[in-house]
Amino acid sequence: MVTKIPLNASSETWRMFRVISEFVNGIETLANIGPCVSVFGSARTEPDDKYFKMAVEIGKLCAQNNYGVITGGGPGIMEAAHIGAAEANGKAIGLNIKLPMEQHPNKYQNIQLDFHYFFVRKVMFLRFCSAVVVFPGGFGTLDEAFEVLTLIQTEKTQKIPLILIGKDFWQGMMDWIEKAMLVENKYISPEDPDLLYLTDDPNEALDIINEFNKNRKNAINF
Repeated sequence: MVTKIPLNASSETWRMFRVISEFVNGIETLANIGPCVSVFGSARTEPDDKYFKMAVEIGKLCAQNNYGVITGGGPGIMEAAHIGAAEANGKAIGLNIKLPMEQHPNKYQNIQLDFHYFFVRKVMFLRFCSAVVVFPGGFGTLDEAFEVLTLIQTEKTQKIPLILIGKDFWQGMMDWIEKAMLVENKYISPEDPDLLYLTDDPNEALDIINEFNKNRKNAINF
């Protein structure tokens, strides 16, 4: 049996300062960068995949509409979205983290931040974005999508569009949410599924983002 040696108080104190430094660095870098869209999806998506190509288009459309594109900074969907943003001379923002596999910084990011703590990185994904676009992915993608959904549902963050790209991939989950969570067990409210948008069209996704932010701006001005 391996005995874990507890961290002493000094180590915990320095851990706290490291957390604070990541928050400060992230906030100082992103606070004045302008409106952004966070894009999530699998790091394993290959360039010949239809979703890779859609992510390139999303990145390009966002940049052309003056949105920075925030991703985890790695390969797959993250790289694809940054390719599109870079092609349109936009801001390709990578929030990088070291992982045992998959994660290596893509060369298309032109603003790069490095994180040790997942929870600090998650705050940065959401704190400065005007929308979240989620492509097919694995456990990490689902974790990010449902955390955003929970924060919106519980009003712990501003309401923003949460757009799922890929009807073939996401429709089964949407049906399960409607049937098992809402109708059969009433674990969620009738309006909760409406917090999610589902589309296969990058242009439709961009229209949703623009319309929401136009309405929000008008509400603020009012």
